[in-house]
Amino acid sequence: MFEAVDISRKHAIRLDSDTFRTLLLILYGAGLRTSEALHLIMRDVDLANAVLTVRNTKFYKSRLVPVASQLANALRAYAKRRSDRPLPEGMESAFFANRDGTQVRKHDVDHAFKMLLQTTGIGRKDDGRRAPCLHSLRHTAAVHRLTSWYREGADVQRLLPALSTYLGHANLDGTSVYLSMTPELLHEASVRFDSYINGGGHA
Repeated sequence: MFEAVDISRKHAIRLDSDTFRTLLLILYGAGLRTSEALHLIMRDVDLANAVLTVRNTKFYKSRLVPVASQLANALRAYAKRRSDRPLPEGMESAFFANRDGTQVRKHDVDHAFKMLLQTTGIGRKDDGRRAPCLHSLRHTAAVHRLTSWYREGADVQRLLPALSTYLGHANLDGTSVYLSMTPELLHEASVRFDSYINGGGHA
């Protein structure tokens, strides 16, 4: 999907491929809501410490979101290119900006994602499952994190509150919605359970 971004945005007027690709990376890599990513301003992105400040979120709270080195490097590269665009409000200007420096709008991102799905041929499946949406990236980030913890042998029950906090949920119920049983997650959970009933440790 990421490889098709340039093709899908070839004739874009406002939201260019570079900005769109980096936005998709942050939605998956940091598990942000689309609105949270679009409302990041320049001073919210601490590239030296690889930390994002997400302000006034869905539950009217702010949180710090550390990012992994690979995503941090992608953000640094984008920030360098972003500095060549106008900063109409200085450090209060939008981090994700159109070519004229204005904030990227949600409807433009939704349209760009729709075009990307068409370019890649990703759509509604024959089995009735819905085509992915932007929010699917956040969902996938949560599932992949949980799957990795299972594979690492981590205490998943102890770590779930940390994942909930990272995603900006008010409680664990909000996080549980994201943790659908993919084949990979089901397999790892089964392996853990087998180990548990055979005396191999915590489930």
